Amino acid sequence: MAKQIQAIRGMNDILPTQSPVWQKLEAVLRDAVAAFGYSEIRTPIVESTDLFKRSIGEVTDIVEKEMYTFEDRNGDSLTLRPEGTASTVRAGNEHGLLYNQEQRLWYKGPMFRHERPQKGRYRQFHQFGVEVYGIASADIDAEVLMLSNMLWQKLGLTEHVVLEINTLGDSAERAAYRDALIAFLEVHKDKLDEDSQRRMYSNPLRVLDTKNPEIQAILADAPALMDYLGEESKSHFSTLRELLDAVGIQYRVNPRLVRGLDYYNRTVFEWVTDSLGAQGTVLAGGRYDGLVGQLGGKDTPAVGFAMGLERIVLLLETLELAKDVPAAVDVYVTAMGDNCVPAAFAIASELRQALPGVRIMSHCGGGNFKKQIKRADKSGAALALIIGDNELAEGKVAIKPLRNDNEQQLVAREALAETIKALI
Repeated sequence: MAKQIQAIRGMNDILPTQSPVWQKLEAVLRDAVAAFGYSEIRTPIVESTDLFKRSIGEVTDIVEKEMYTFEDRNGDSLTLRPEGTASTVRAGNEHGLLYNQEQRLWYKGPMFRHERPQKGRYRQFHQFGVEVYGIASADIDAEVLMLSNMLWQKLGLTEHVVLEINTLGDSAERAAYRDALIAFLEVHKDKLDEDSQRRMYSNPLRVLDTKNPEIQAILADAPALMDYLGEESKSHFSTLRELLDAVGIQYRVNPRLVRGLDYYNRTVFEWVTDSLGAQGTVLAGGRYDGLVGQLGGKDTPAVGFAMGLERIVLLLETLELAKDVPAAVDVYVTAMGDNCVPAAFAIASELRQALPGVRIMSHCGGGNFKKQIKRADKSGAALALIIGDNELAEGKVAIKPLRNDNEQQLVAREALAETIKALI
C-alpha cells in the first residue's frame, strides 16, 4: 500500500464539521464592513520578497526567521505573504488608488509564517483586515475601532475582550523618545534578557512590549513616550478618546503598547482577551502614515487593523458561542423506491427555485425508509420530505419534522413551498 501523505505541519485542514463556524464568522465580518461602506480588495498570495523587507523591515523576526521565501524559475525572490497591509499598499500604489483619494478597504485570506505551531496559531493562518487611506484626522481612527467593536457585539464577545490604546506620536517625537529610551536601557543593560539586549538598538520600542516580568519591573522607571509628544499628537489622541467616549466604547490607555515598525505613528491599539488562558491579542492595529511613501507612493495617511481568524474561532469554541451555528441542510428529500427518484429530484429542484436561501439536500444511493431517515437526521436538517408511491398517487408529499415532536403531515405538492417556508 502506498504511503499516506500528511498535511504539512502547521497547515491545517478545515473540516466539514468545522466550516459552519468559519462561515458564521466570515458572514459577520462581511456584514460589519458592509455596514460601514468598506470595499473588498483581493491581492495575490505570492509577492516580491522586497515588498516585505521594505515594509516590515529586514531586522525583524518575520523577515529573518518566519517568511516562506523561494526563488522562482526566473531567479526572482518571491515570498508567501506573511501579512496583508504591505500587499494592500502595493496594490494601491500600483493601480493609482491612494494618492489624493480616500479609500476604505478590507481583505481576508491566508497568510504564511514559519513559526512554532500552537493552538490558534499556525503556519498557514487566515487574516481579516481593514485599511483606510487618505484621512489624517482622529475620527477615522475612531471609526475603525467602532467597526471592530461591532464585530465583538455581533459575535457575542463584548464581555470577553478589552480595548487598549496608546499613541506613538510622529516620527520626530518618536526618534527623540527612542534616544532617551536607549540611554535608559544602557544603564540597565546587565539586567536585560537576551531578547531585550538584541532589540535595544535595532528596535528599542519593542523592549517595552516584553512579557518578562523582571524586565517589566525595570521598565516601570523608563521615560514615558507621552512626555515627548507635541501638541498636535496630544490633540489627536485626545480627540480619539473623546469620540470613543461619545459612542460608549470602553478602553484603557496602555503606555507600554507599541509597534516595532518605524512606519507606525500616533494611534496604536489592541483588543485583548484572557479567555484563552494567558492574556492574548485577538485584534491589533494603528496608524501608519509613513508606509505608503516607504513603498514608493506619495505620502498618504493610513490606519487599519488585522485579526487572525483561527484565534477568533478558538475563542468562540472555548466560550461555547459556536453552538448555535445552523446545520448545512434545512430540508432533506427522500425517495421511497426507485420509481419515486425522478419525482423526488423534480420536487427538490422546484423547491430550490421557490425557496432561495433554503438549503435542500436530495438523498442519493438508495436504501430503505429507515436508512434514508437516518441519513436525513445525520444531515442536521429540520425537515425530511418523504416521497413514496402512495404520496405520488395523491399528488402529495409527507413532511416529517426531525428537530421537534410535531406531527408528520401530508401536504399537496403545489402548497409544499409555502408550508416549508412557514416551518423553518
